[in-house]
Amino acid sequence: MAKSIDVSDLDIYYGDFKAVEGVNLTIRARAVTAFIGPSGCGKSTVLRSLNRMHEVIPGARVEGKIMVDGQSLYDPSVDPVAVRRQIGMVFQRPNPFPTMSIFDNVLAGNKLNSKKMSKSDAEAIVERSLRHANLWDEVKDRLNKPGMSLSGGQQQRLCIARAIAVEPQVLLMDEPCSALDPISTSAIEDLIHELKSDYTIVIVTHNMQQAARVSEYTGFFNLRATGEPGRLVEFNETKKMFSNPDREATEAYISGRFG
Repeated sequence: MAKSIDVSDLDIYYGDFKAVEGVNLTIRARAVTAFIGPSGCGKSTVLRSLNRMHEVIPGARVEGKIMVDGQSLYDPSVDPVAVRRQIGMVFQRPNPFPTMSIFDNVLAGNKLNSKKMSKSDAEAIVERSLRHANLWDEVKDRLNKPGMSLSGGQQQRLCIARAIAVEPQVLLMDEPCSALDPISTSAIEDLIHELKSDYTIVIVTHNMQQAARVSEYTGFFNLRATGEPGRLVEFNETKKMFSNPDREATEAYISGRFG
């Protein structure tokens, strides 16, 4: 079941440096939320905090609250590995495991979780995940081929299939189309539209048109000055954000007057 995420008074640090300050927002279930803003303003840092990947960096920490359906992600009793199973991540560049086949790439997360599977169960997970990622018809006759043998766009959809094979409730995407050609980008955007009926999706993108196309809600992040923490300037419905934003800085960024 897709989950909503409530973020309250979130500060994010790298050692003594405060990278992000005072973020408050609610990420709706079964919707796409886009994070936009100039480079270095904390979009990806906030994204990584949502499944506790930020803390794998030495000295990194968060303050504030991130709640998923009322459960604090950073409660001492919560296993971060379980969080990352519940909240999957797709990265900027496709990263299929180079020594694994397409079939084994899809099952990598399940095997990492020590999930015992029969051959028929494994085959069912692979087919379901690849169908969900709109890749099954393209690869069903070569599942034993290396994942790296696919095109860039196919590799990214393979990574999405791998992420959803463990049945997360939330899917985070960090600029998933930035390394892809326009045709592959269109395929990923179509896939995002299809997946949102089952998942809560958060995407970081520098592409204003992409944010407008794929998301229902948009958060605009910015820096007050170089060296200052990133802040959430405005969070709103995407249609309003791109037609009549509440903040002048938002309008300036979206219109291209800065950033």
